[in-house]
Amino acid sequence: MKNYRFLIEYDGTRYYGWQRQPGQNTIQGKLESVLGLMCGSETEVIGAGRTDGGVHAKGMVANARLDTTLSPEEIRDYLNRYLPDDIAVLEVKEAGPRFHARYNATGKTYCYTCFDGDVKPVFDRKYYTRLDEKPDVDKMRRAAELLIGEHDFRNFCVNPRMKKSTVRLVDRIDIQREGGYIRFFFHGTGFLQNMVRIMVGTLLEVGCGRMTDEQVQAVLENPERQKAGPTAPAQGLCMMSVDYD
Repeated sequence: MKNYRFLIEYDGTRYYGWQRQPGQNTIQGKLESVLGLMCGSETEVIGAGRTDGGVHAKGMVANARLDTTLSPEEIRDYLNRYLPDDIAVLEVKEAGPRFHARYNATGKTYCYTCFDGDVKPVFDRKYYTRLDEKPDVDKMRRAAELLIGEHDFRNFCVNPRMKKSTVRLVDRIDIQREGGYIRFFFHGTGFLQNMVRIMVGTLLEVGCGRMTDEQVQAVLENPERQKAGPTAPAQGLCMMSVDYD
């Protein structure tokens, strides 16, 4: 039985997230179902992260141990033949026996897309969040500098009572405007549940004048008492890539 590494992209619109859940339509569930048919036995797929319902991915990495005589290219082709059209396996490679997509990951990049232009782009509608206001990008960039570094991001997590450490390192935040599109790029060693979406919601509050830099700083310094901004909708978020040494 060999260990295989997968590079996967998907449109998360109609899925209840990555993680397998009883009675729910999930990315992990779809992959395991097709691989189980291919191998004739139950198969576990381990993802580098657990994207929420409605979140997309262009560069999810996963691994699975498979009992098969098929080549990596044949495994890729089998998956793409039987997976739904909104999930694609871009690449399959043999991995070392100890490779673990989640535990071996050293960093992740996410992109969040908003649109504040006058005419909505119809064919991108599932992949951005429409804004009713035009946020000040320079203000958001200044506030983003406060979020860079190692901080306790407890207030940027949907589950503030989680028992594991909520300290994370975010080493890059880039905010780019292109016409009516505003794209937020985040890179870090790891992210809490909904952390990127709450960071986006917080930065948009700053850009629209409802929060100040001082309030953002207070959220980081006083995680027990201060509240971050709202959680941005899932559809604008996409996992772009996962880093490994």
